[in-house]
Amino acid sequence: MSSNPSPGVTTAFLFPGQGGFDGEALRRAKERHPQIGRVFERLDTVTEELYGSRVSEVLFGERKADLRDLLDNDPWASQVAIYGAGLAAYEILAAQGVAPDVLAGHSLGEITALVAAGAFSVEDGVRIVAQRVAVIERQGGVDGRMVALAASAERTRKLLDLVDEPLLAVATENHDEQTVVSGPAGILDRVVAIAGQLDVGAIEIDTPFPFHTPALAPAAPEFAAYVRKLDQRPLNRPVYSPILQRYYEPGDDLAELLAEHFTRPVRFAAAVRHLRETGAEVFVEAGGRAALSKLVAKVTDGSAVRSLPTLAVTGGRLALDSTLDALREAGLAAPERGGLAELLAPSVPADVFAAYWSERGHMVLELVRTELDAFRRSTEGGGAEPGPEPAVAVEPEPAAEAAPAPAPEAPGTPETPAAPASGSRPEGYGRDQLFGELRTLYAEALEYPEDVFEDEVQLEAELGVDSVKQVELLSRVSSRYGLPPRESGFRLATYNTMGKITDFVLQQLNDHGAHTPASATG
Repeated sequence: MSSNPSPGVTTAFLFPGQGGFDGEALRRAKERHPQIGRVFERLDTVTEELYGSRVSEVLFGERKADLRDLLDNDPWASQVAIYGAGLAAYEILAAQGVAPDVLAGHSLGEITALVAAGAFSVEDGVRIVAQRVAVIERQGGVDGRMVALAASAERTRKLLDLVDEPLLAVATENHDEQTVVSGPAGILDRVVAIAGQLDVGAIEIDTPFPFHTPALAPAAPEFAAYVRKLDQRPLNRPVYSPILQRYYEPGDDLAELLAEHFTRPVRFAAAVRHLRETGAEVFVEAGGRAALSKLVAKVTDGSAVRSLPTLAVTGGRLALDSTLDALREAGLAAPERGGLAELLAPSVPADVFAAYWSERGHMVLELVRTELDAFRRSTEGGGAEPGPEPAVAVEPEPAAEAAPAPAPEAPGTPETPAAPASGSRPEGYGRDQLFGELRTLYAEALEYPEDVFEDEVQLEAELGVDSVKQVELLSRVSSRYGLPPRESGFRLATYNTMGKITDFVLQQLNDHGAHTPASATG
């Protein structure tokens, strides 16, 4: 598949790195989501092989270890726990029908993102995470740590210049007012002291070693050699790297690039801005502590971006619950079984319905909202104001193979002419006429002058027509012209101008023999 997502990235999943683990939240979620148990069973097979210990027993057994306990007693388990929690959150979201357009990880989380995208098996992902720790230990370890400073990256670099220590480095650029520094412990003490004199706050990061520092350069070649022996597979979803500041490409040597992570900084704020500029509107943190979702909120402050945590306890409640509610409301997750899902498709398996909803749920919700709004307006004032023409469902065929029953005709509606043979078109009916009809439809619906709808005008960027309204309008077009259900790979943002919409409709008419409306026949 292409490494870059098609235009219109909407939902981004973010996988946390150091500090991104909340044991209590993970244990609460495990009681209701079987995906967590299944993921950690797979991790156990590797941790038992490598460490003679099952990581699930450490996290879910009598000990019920949390991050601080793991860092003090089992550093390897802290890294596997962060990785496993991220994968488990991803599996829960996928089971609920949430389909991300792009994945990204923060430091260690980049390994999780690549595994979630299919680059490595779940088991090999554990091996990579474990080897990341092992090669550092075999180099004698690094007597250092990581400290977050309440300062911009530029100001932090000036501060580091005062110390003039080559092993000190800016490790991560989280947002304009937080930069993480990595390096030897004694030198970092001096940095923290200078920061205090400058009224710059400093907080130590929960991590077993300092990462993203030149001090780790000797460990990188051994790590790359190990990862290169593992089976690398094509990505099934785009993965954006805050370290590389680009998408992973099909020909990338992942072993070499992951080894570079040892010494290169994480430019998280820049990555979030890039994803936002390319259309990301919802950022979901797949993992613990809600750290990344808070960073996204700071980076995108003042925008309409939604930043949602999962495996964190906030206000005494598991954040995953409210996040799934928000995703369902937005049409990005399947409705809960027993509710709308049970009403619409009681005989359809939950995973099938979830997959359907992840692709088409937002359209279903928008059609319902449109119909409800039309009904409300028609009932206000004694029904004097007619609603928009009825919307006909244009989503995928039902899971059952039986042919769908014909839709009943609305009372008083003239009979729709039978669809002609494929490609059949009234003589003289071409793109110009179709463009004119669509321009009129859009102008009337949006109450704009027709002449603003030029061929190349950008519906959202130039006219301010949001994606929800575009879905409604395209549904009206599909109904009017009898277009077939849109294919699973259809992306609304690809058809962002009147010209592209016209070409799409004309192609559908020619390919599928959909009918031309009566108004088009003259």
